[in-house]
Formats: sequence, structure tokens, C-alpha cells
Amino acid sequence: MRSRLVRNVRVWRREARPTLALALPIMAGMVGQMLMGLADTIMVGHVGVVPLAAAAFVSAVAHLPLVFGIGLLSSISVLTAQAFGARRPDEAGETLRHGLIVSAAMGLLAALSVLALQPFLNLLGQPPDVVEASRAFLRLFGWSLLPALVGHGCKQFSEALNHPWVPMFVLLGGVLLNVLLNWVLIFGNWGAPALGLEGAGWATLAARTIMAVVMIGFVLHASALRAFQPGRWLAALRREKFRRLVELGWPVASQHFFEISAFAFAAIMMGWIGADSIAAHQIAITCAALTFMFGLGIGTAVCIRVGHAYGAGQFGRMRRIGFGGIGLGAGIMSLFGIVMMVAGEPIAAVFVASPTVVALTAKLLIVAAVFQIADGIQVVSISALRGLGDVRVPALIAVLAYWVLAVPLGAALAFPGKHGAVGMWIGLASGLGAAACGLSWRFHLQTGIAAAALRNANLNPPFIPAPTQIADRAGGDEPGLCGCHQGVRDKQNGRGSV
Repeated sequence: MRSRLVRNVRVWRREARPTLALALPIMAGMVGQMLMGLADTIMVGHVGVVPLAAAAFVSAVAHLPLVFGIGLLSSISVLTAQAFGARRPDEAGETLRHGLIVSAAMGLLAALSVLALQPFLNLLGQPPDVVEASRAFLRLFGWSLLPALVGHGCKQFSEALNHPWVPMFVLLGGVLLNVLLNWVLIFGNWGAPALGLEGAGWATLAARTIMAVVMIGFVLHASALRAFQPGRWLAALRREKFRRLVELGWPVASQHFFEISAFAFAAIMMGWIGADSIAAHQIAITCAALTFMFGLGIGTAVCIRVGHAYGAGQFGRMRRIGFGGIGLGAGIMSLFGIVMMVAGEPIAAVFVASPTVVALTAKLLIVAAVFQIADGIQVVSISALRGLGDVRVPALIAVLAYWVLAVPLGAALAFPGKHGAVGMWIGLASGLGAAACGLSWRFHLQTGIAAAALRNANLNPPFIPAPTQIADRAGGDEPGLCGCHQGVRDKQNGRGSV
């Protein structure tokens, strides 16, 4: 019994190591993206209050289409990972060819949606001087969404093939480039005109364009990815491939939209409570957003590795990767939770000097410390389900948790219950807890269905049409880089492994 337990622990630990190794550069890149926004805020703040308010206004307006686009393009990672696991480099190449078109189309749509808001900015309740200062920055920031989403599509493809380091370095290099261009164009250094907020817009557009060009060059010409290029770039496009990309990406995009909008609405309700509450909420949510990047990085790695195992038909490994990643996410987020609980007041004092706001922020961070674990579990669980291609029901679970439970409960506790900002955060924590329970249980059920279906009939799992009819390899181990290279047979076409 003891030897069996030791053997099981070793097997689970063996899956945790490659997940963490893949997650580390992804996490670094995500934190780098946040640092780019922080650098813009700090540098524009030195120009004046109105430019800073205008930059925050534009960021709020443009954030939803950007997040929606990122969610839609998650399908590139899922389909590439599954093709990699099934040893179908031709399918990975087709995903790249069609995914770049979807990325460009989504980027153009996001840019045009932001630009279309220009005539209506006066209707959004902002001061006239802030609206006027934001117009040029809005145009430049809007156009930057096109290269941003094209570069993100390339990043998804590269990471799904176990090459996350180059995207990480590109993102961090983009942060440094953005800071340099801000310094030149905002303040007029090196002989450039001092453009203020408009200079920050040009810096963002230039940095994102250069990052996109570098990422495209990498995925098209890197020797490590050469085997996964399309056989013919100019071959006829397949409507089915576009449909599959959109079918997988649309629910994820909707889930991102409703999650972000729920937290945005919570921020609005904080303003109904008072200025101290909105200030404390902003500080606490900034801290939570930073720590969330670590959970999201693990979730992204789990999504990729579950996709690899799914494509290879290794359903015993798929469960170990998923639940091992959920444990990693919960463990790392619990460490951040302990820091928030113990050092709430010193953390708040870094942002603001008001004793009232510091005290309230410390209370919110205690609640945040509790929901850190739930946040880690829910983001890794929904990412693991995404690796299976199971996206519709998880999106529905997330929407119900945020909009049917979290927001109404938070409002009830904050206003009729008279618990104020703390009550609102208890509602948000409850929603995250419900999402964590529902999504982790969904992963348990879906992986159980997949393994049972293959054991009983050697059929594909019922929740997603896989690229091949996969033989039952439940419980198989993975050798090599990430395991997916154990001869998967395409029984439908009578071919051996690629």
C-alpha cells in the first residue's frame, strides 16, 4: 500500500514539474504586460491630472474589446496543442494559417469598435477637458489593438508548441521599448517634440507593431517551428477550420467579457458607497489582478498540456495534469493570500496616505486573501476544460457565478446589509468560490467521461470532435519534451503516426 502511494505521488509530481516549467515564462510575460500599463500610467501622470484621467478613460473604453479578442484567440492555442499531441503537424500548420487571419480580423474589428466610440465620448459622463484630451490617444490606442491581437495569436501558437520563452522575451522587450518611446515622445527627449498623452499613444502603437512583426517572424522562420508550418500558404481556405476556431473561441471571449464587466460594475457600485470605498477597491483589485497573473499563467500551461494529452489520447495523464495544475494554482495563490492577510496595511500604504483608505483596503485584502485560493482553482479549472475543447458549459458556469451570485449578493450585503465595501467583496469572493467548485467538478466529470468512453468503445469523447479517432491510451506516460510523441494511430484513415 505504501509503495503504491509513493509511486502515485511520484507520477503526480512528474506532471507538476513540466507544467510549472511551461508556466514560468508565460507568467513573466503576463506580468510584463501589466508593467506596460503601469509604466504608461506613471509617465503620463507626470504630464498632468487631465492627461492621466484621459489615459484611464481610454484604457477603460478599450479594455473590453481587447479582452474579448484575447478570449476569442484562445482557440488557436487549444487546436494547436491538440494537433501537437496527436502528432498532426499539418493540422497545427492549418491552425496557424487560419488563426492569423482570424487574429487580423478580430484586431481590425476591435480597433474599429473603439474608433466608432469617438462621436459618443461626450455621452459617457466624463469632464469635457478629459474627453477632449482623450481623442488623439483613443485613435492611436485603438489602432494598436490590431497588431496587439495579431501578436497574441502568434504567441498562442508558439506556446502551444512548448516554445514560451521567445514570446516572453518579446513581451518584456516590448515593455522596455514602450518605456523608452514614452520617454522620448511624451517629454520631448532626443530632439523629438513633446507630445504629452498623444506621445504615449504613438509609443504604444509603435511598440505593439514591432512586437507583432517580431512574433510573426519567429513563428514563420524559427527552425524549432518549421515542422509545423502550413504545407501551402496560398491553398484554399477551409470554412470548417474558421468555424472551429470561432466555435471554441466565442464562449471564452463571452466569459472574459462577462467576468470583466462584473468587476467593472462592482467598481461602479463602490462609487455609490463613497470616495474612500472606490479608492480602497481600486488598490485591492490592483493587487488581486497582479497575483491573478500567476494563476492565469499556470492555467495557460495546463490548457496547453491537457490539449497535448487529449490529442495523444492519454486520458489518465490528462486528469493528472489538470488536477495537478489546480493544486499548483491553489498553492501559489494561497501564498499570496497569506501575504495579503498579514501585510494588508503596509501594502495599502504604498498606494495612498489616507489612514481611512489604508484601513479599509486592509479589510478588503483580508477578503481577497480568502478568495485567492478560489481564484486560482477557477482559472486553472476553466483553462483545463479549454484544453479539452469544452468551452460552452464552463462559460455558462462562470457567467452564473459572477452575475447571478457574486454581483447580486455583493450588492445585497453592501447596501441593505450595510456592510459597505467589505460586503461587496464578500459577494465577489462567493462568486469565485462557486465558479471554482463548479468548474473543477466539470473537469472531473468530463475527463471521467472521456476515459470511460475510450475504455468501453475506443470512441472519441462526446464533448468535442477530435482531429483523429484515438486509440485508448488512458493512463499512459509521456516521454521526452512533453510526452505526446508515443505513436498515435489515425484509425479512421488507416495511417500510422506522423
